Amino acid sequence: MRVLVVEDEIKISQFVAQTLKEIGHAVDAVITGEAGRSNFEEFDYDLIILDVMLPDDNGIKMCKHFKQLKPKTPILMLTTLSQIQDKVRGLDSGADDYMTKPFNVDELTARVRALLRRNSDQPLTLKCADLELDIVRHQAVRGNAVIKLTNKEYSLLEYFMRNIGRPLTRAQIAQHVWDHHFDPESNVVDVYVKQLRKKIDSEFDRKLIKTIVGMGYVLSDE
Repeated sequence: MRVLVVEDEIKISQFVAQTLKEIGHAVDAVITGEAGRSNFEEFDYDLIILDVMLPDDNGIKMCKHFKQLKPKTPILMLTTLSQIQDKVRGLDSGADDYMTKPFNVDELTARVRALLRRNSDQPLTLKCADLELDIVRHQAVRGNAVIKLTNKEYSLLEYFMRNIGRPLTRAQIAQHVWDHHFDPESNVVDVYVKQLRKKIDSEFDRKLIKTIVGMGYVLSDE
């Protein structure tokens, strides 16, 4: 999943970004409202974590704007404003959840998981042939074998399994699984797909990840 963090306190921004990266998400972290709006317009995000008090913008207004353009994108407000009226304003602006600083990291990750589940139109277990991915437990199983995945391999597999049968270009994969610092000249997508193939396909006669020459890859049971 790809997450946008709009937070002007650099230490908090870095901490939130690193926390989400450690559980497998691609994260773009910016410190101004202008950068947040620009990223929102340029990329597709699965979740936005948004501060209310920004040096050049207002998180409430940004939330309303984001929801008008992409109403299904979940927004978690993360702010020092802790009064009941502040929370009401935030939720009324369209935010899906509201957390105050300081916050507990376990609660933050739990809320992120809940928002991503709530706003997904797919079941909690994704299936392709005999491959299953439990998105709550972050566990992949093929046949009767549990497949151990790194966080990045898990994110890659989840993206494939949310797009079964849909050809994905390397640019699409990179944009969703990595952040905006990704080097388009890098072969890291191919490297990770190769690693993933070894884990989910090499021991099975039926291969699920297929190469589309000159384009990218597709996960399919056909």
